[in-house]
Amino acid sequence: MNFDAAAVERKIGYSFRDKRLLETCFTHSSYANAHGGESNERLEFLGDALLGAIVAESLYRAGGRTEGEMTSLRIRLVSAKPLESAVRAAGLDSFLRVYGSRTAGEKAVSSLFEALVAAIYLDGGVDAARAFVNRTLPSYADAEPNYKGDLQEYLQSLGLPRAVYAVLSQSGEAHAPRFTVRAEGGGRSAVGEGGSVREAEKRAARILLEQLKQNRGE
Repeated sequence: MNFDAAAVERKIGYSFRDKRLLETCFTHSSYANAHGGESNERLEFLGDALLGAIVAESLYRAGGRTEGEMTSLRIRLVSAKPLESAVRAAGLDSFLRVYGSRTAGEKAVSSLFEALVAAIYLDGGVDAARAFVNRTLPSYADAEPNYKGDLQEYLQSLGLPRAVYAVLSQSGEAHAPRFTVRAEGGGRSAVGEGGSVREAEKRAARILLEQLKQNRGE
């Protein structure tokens, strides 16, 4: 099976100096076992660690989230489904060399993303790897739960009015403010805190949604 490195490079937006490294990315272990050569498993191992660090750094620099929130969001972003979606959206899965199967499953496709992160890092450094991740991985907003939207949909399903939010207080220094917000809906209310009004509203919405569901035995 001929490997079209140029076509792959156009899709990922990066040109490799070491084309063999790129080809290894797209060599599944089943193909390597059948035809010889190195599989992408070692690159996958390195890429898994690099991807976690790159995403963690981006979340840290973005600010506005607690440690727990950043951890949850990082886990969602680097899980198999978003990585698989990123690879398939870029049309890279068709280049993956898998023996005995015309299509690759979720694990093989998501592992390809991790292998690419590692290969780009080895070939061009961390800035190139970071740029690839930022270009291709679904955005943080797409991965983050929409608690306010979920609350609105839940209230609507019960035939109830929209939730109402009110800022109760603001504290802290100008460079590190803390906001307290109350969410009301369905005859109940909940309070949330955060480094921005948006974050406080989201936390209040999450707590209120949990309360409403618990009250209905859900």
